[in-house]
Amino acid sequence: MFLIQPPQVRELKLFSAMPDQFRRPERSAWADANRGGTPTNSFLEGPVFDGAGNLFVTDIPWGRIFRIDPQGQWSLVAEYDGEPNGMKFLDARTLLITDYKNGLMQVEVESGRVAPFLERRNSERFKGVNDLVFDGAGNLYFTDQGQTGLHDPTGRLYRLGRDGRLDLLLDNIPSPNGVALSPDGRVLYLAVTRGNCVWRVPLLPDGSVSKVGQFFTSYGPSGPDGLAVDAQGRLLIANPGLGYVWVLNSRAEPVEVLRGPSGASTTNLAFGGREGRTLYVTDSTHGQILIAEMDAPGLPLARH
Repeated sequence: MFLIQPPQVRELKLFSAMPDQFRRPERSAWADANRGGTPTNSFLEGPVFDGAGNLFVTDIPWGRIFRIDPQGQWSLVAEYDGEPNGMKFLDARTLLITDYKNGLMQVEVESGRVAPFLERRNSERFKGVNDLVFDGAGNLYFTDQGQTGLHDPTGRLYRLGRDGRLDLLLDNIPSPNGVALSPDGRVLYLAVTRGNCVWRVPLLPDGSVSKVGQFFTSYGPSGPDGLAVDAQGRLLIANPGLGYVWVLNSRAEPVEVLRGPSGASTTNLAFGGREGRTLYVTDSTHGQILIAEMDAPGLPLARH
């Protein structure tokens, strides 16, 4: 009889916390809908690094983009009428944002200028876009979550091609969230928050998907959120309801658990630092960035 080895458990450490000058302990429309009306001074998401080692994060309820330098100092890049969530770089100077309120938006990081990128599909608004990833050919995959869940499993996964063609790949997801690609680009991992699991989505040569399956099942009050893949092909899952980051092998077995402090909401993650081996995690409850040194770097992120 073979037994699965219990995963190693490590504690995430504090890298940097949002300065008090940026915190807004006020009521917001976003918090009314998503936090039970509790005043929420910030809710961090969307971590991504530029080539100089600066970390960029979103603040959903207040429509803000922040830059955090390698020493942990914060500066405001942009503030606008939106609810920004996931981010990836379009090019060295431009971030692409999944904005729940406005659709896909773009921001010039030097000027802070925000402009639409894709607000609607066939004149219809999205439910509420959430996260995104580029493949090696420059195609964009993004999730449209809205308020979907087990009561309404109609969340969507889209692919936007370099030629501008927008394909609806899935429309039956109970709360689609983070997305990440396998090292060979043939499989997309999809966080399904209200289903408390991660789906495995095979990407076929003709652009379609088939035999979508459930890869990993979690537990607790809020399921998988942001995803990342490392150079060994392991899948890393931010699990806010548990305050964990799961590290899974190719069989979806947890080989390591990274644990946040009590009450942490670990929403998303990105690799950075020296040789790309430091994992940075947004703790949205406390408005801070947590870190862990890993034994493998993250996969380089593709751009448009």
